[in-house]
Amino acid sequence: MIQIPSPTPRPRASLGQLIGSSLALAIAEQVRQQQQLVLLVVPDTPTALRLEQEVRHLLADETLPVALFPDWETLPYDQFSPHQDIISQRLETLYGLPALKRGLLIAPVTTLMLRTPPRDWLEQNSLLLRTGDKLDLHALRSRLEQAGYRAVDQVLEHGEFAARGALLDLYPMGAAEPFRIDFFDDEIDTLRPFDPDTQRSREQVKQVRLLPAREFPTDGAAIERFRGQYRERFPLRNEPESLYHRVSQSQFPAGIEHYFPLFFEQIQTLFDSLPEQLLVLGVGELNEAAEAFWQDVQSRYEDRRHDQLRPLLAPDELYLKPDALLNRLNHWPRLQLSATPVLEKGERQNAPVSPLPELEVDHQKTEPLARLLSFCESFQGRVLFSVESAGRREALLELLSGSAIKPWPCDNFSHFLAGKDPIGLLVGPLSQGFILDDKLALVCEGDLLGGRVIQRRRREKSTGLSPDTLIRNLAELSIGQPVVHLDHGVGRYTGLQTLDAGGLKSEYLTLEYAGGDKLYVPVTALHLVGRYSGADEPTLNRLGNDSWAKAKRKAAEKVRDVAAELLDVYARRAAQPGQAIAHDKSAYRQFADAFPFEETDDQLKAINAVLSDMCQPKAMDRLVCGDVGFGKTEVAMRAAFVAVHGGKQVAVLVPTTLLAQQHYDNFRDRFANWPVQVEIISRFKTGKEQDKVLAGLTDGSIDIVIGTHKLLSQDVRFKDLGLLIVDEEHRFGVRQKDQIKRCAPTWTF
Repeated sequence: MIQIPSPTPRPRASLGQLIGSSLALAIAEQVRQQQQLVLLVVPDTPTALRLEQEVRHLLADETLPVALFPDWETLPYDQFSPHQDIISQRLETLYGLPALKRGLLIAPVTTLMLRTPPRDWLEQNSLLLRTGDKLDLHALRSRLEQAGYRAVDQVLEHGEFAARGALLDLYPMGAAEPFRIDFFDDEIDTLRPFDPDTQRSREQVKQVRLLPAREFPTDGAAIERFRGQYRERFPLRNEPESLYHRVSQSQFPAGIEHYFPLFFEQIQTLFDSLPEQLLVLGVGELNEAAEAFWQDVQSRYEDRRHDQLRPLLAPDELYLKPDALLNRLNHWPRLQLSATPVLEKGERQNAPVSPLPELEVDHQKTEPLARLLSFCESFQGRVLFSVESAGRREALLELLSGSAIKPWPCDNFSHFLAGKDPIGLLVGPLSQGFILDDKLALVCEGDLLGGRVIQRRRREKSTGLSPDTLIRNLAELSIGQPVVHLDHGVGRYTGLQTLDAGGLKSEYLTLEYAGGDKLYVPVTALHLVGRYSGADEPTLNRLGNDSWAKAKRKAAEKVRDVAAELLDVYARRAAQPGQAIAHDKSAYRQFADAFPFEETDDQLKAINAVLSDMCQPKAMDRLVCGDVGFGKTEVAMRAAFVAVHGGKQVAVLVPTTLLAQQHYDNFRDRFANWPVQVEIISRFKTGKEQDKVLAGLTDGSIDIVIGTHKLLSQDVRFKDLGLLIVDEEHRFGVRQKDQIKRCAPTWTF
C-alpha cells in the first residue's frame, strides 16, 4: 500500500506524485488508518463524483461509509432550484453527520462555502414513522404540506405524496425509494417500499424516517419570519409578481433557495456539524478554486442586484468568504494531496508512484498488443487490469485471448492484493493506471483503448444531431451560403435587410438568383427556405422561368416510379407468411432488468410494439424514430435478444465503420452475461478474421453480426437470419433497403 506521512496540525503535510487512480488509493488507505471521520475537500463537483466512485470501490470490502455532500449544481443567484434528488442527498448527509464516527465525507469547496440550515431545525422537523403508531392521516397530510412536500396523483420523485383512502404513498427526502403507508383507522398498519414505475410494493419495513422537503421551513411562522427580515433589508414591493408577495401567499418560486437565510433567525455552515476529531484531506488547488468561485458570486450579484421585484441577498449572507473558509479548514490536521511532485522537505513527501508507459492498442500494426506484451514481460511486479463494465471485461478477455496474458478475474482491489496471481482483472470505476513502487501496475481500459466508455445514470443529450434541411434559426445562415426556396429553387443568401412595405417595416432575407435577380423573403416565411445539400458549386435557378418547376416535376415522376416498385415489394411481402419468433418472457425480463437506465414512456411503447410484431406470423416492417440519445439502440437490443433467444440470427446494418464499432462495443457490453456471440465485419478486421466471421454466420455459431454495406454482399450467408436492424436508415438509399426485402421477403425488419 502507499505509505502516507502522518498529518500534523502545523506544519501541514503534503503528499505529491499521486498519478491517476493512485489518488483514490491513497485516500482509501488514509480512511482505513484513521479512527475518526475524514473530510475530503475537492475543487469541483466532477472530481467529487469521480473520487466518490473510486474510493467507494476501493473500500467495498470494508464497513466504512463514503458520503458525498453535493453542490446545488446551480449558478449563484440562479432563478432555478436544485433538483429534488440533490436536496434529498444534502439533507440526508446533513442529518446523518452526527452518526459518522469514521469513514469519508466528500465535499466540493463551493459546497463548503455555501451556508446551511441549522442542525437543530433539521432534527426538530424530522419524523419517525413506525408500524403501530397512532397517527391521524389528515394531520399527517397537513404536516407533510407544511414541511414542503407536494400532493400529487402519483408519487415519482423525492418530496411527493399521494393519498388514496387509507393508503398514503410518500417519497421521503433522504430515502432511496418511496413507501406505501397503509392505515387501519388511525393506526399505521403496514409500511412497505414500492417501485415508482410499476407501483408494486414489496416486503414490510418497521420504520421510515421523514426529513423536510426543502432546506428551509415553509410553515406560517417561517413565512412571517421571511417577511420581517425581507422588510429589514429591502424596500417593500407588493406587486403580485414580486418575491415578497409570492412568498406571502405561500408560493415558493424557482430559485427561492438563494433566500433561505430569511426563513431562519440564524444559519450555520457545514463546519458547525463536523466533529472535533477530524482529518482534512485536500485535493488540487483549493485556494484558487475558492477565490474563482467567490469572484463569480460577486460578479453575478452585481449583474442581478438591481431587480427591485427580486432583490438579492449580499454574497456573505449566503456564502463564506475564501479566507474564512481556509481559517475553518485550518482548525483540523490537514493533508494536501496532489498529482504533481512536491519539493520534499519535512512532511512534504512524494508517493512511490510513476506513470505507465505508452500501452495503447494499435490496430493498424501487425501486432496490436506489442507494447502491452513487452511491458508485462519486463515488469517484475504484479499487473491488475481494470475495466468499467462486464461487457468491457469480455471484450478485453477476447483481445488478450491470443496472447500470453491470462488475467485472473477478481472481485475488487483488496481481493487481488490478498491473492498471489501475477495478473488480475476486475470490473470497477478506476479511470487511470499507474505503477506503485515497482511492485504493482494498474492498467485501466483508458490506458489501452485511449478513452472512457463509462455510462452514467443520467444521460446527457448529445449535441451531434444529424443535419436537417430545415432552417430554424437565422444564425444557421452565413453570407454566400446556397439555399433552396420551396417555390423559386436554388439561390444564394446575401444577408438580412429591413424594408418598408406599405408603411410597415419588416426584416427580409435577401436571396440572389441567376442573372443577379433578388428575392426578398420575410423572416416570418423562414420555413420556406432550406439548406442546399447537393454539389459544392450549385447552379442557381433563374427567377421568372419554369426551370425549377420542371426539376420538381421530374423528381416527382421518379418518386412515383420508385413508389410503384415499393408497392410491388410490399404486396409480395404481405402475401407471404412471416416467422413468428418465440418469446421467453422470463429470460427477457432478466435481460430488461439489467438496463442501467430508466425507460421513457415512448421507449416502452416502441419496445412493446416491436416485440408484438415479432411474435406475429407476418413479415415485420417497423420504423423507430427518435432524437439522438433517446434510447433507440436499447429498443434494437431488446428485439435482438428476443430473436436470438428464439433461435434466430440478427444482423445490424449501419452506414459507417465508426458507428459499427460503437454498436459492437455496446452490444458486447449489453450481452456480456448471456451466451450470445456478437461479432463485427469492418475494415479493422483482417481478411482471416473476416473469413472466420463469415464461416460463423454460415454455421450459426455467431448470433449477432454488426457491419456496414459488406453485410449486403453475395459472400455473406446466414444459417437462419430472422431479424435485420438498419440503423441511420435514412442514410441508405430506398432501393438499397428494398433490394434486401426482395431477397428476403419473410425477414423481420
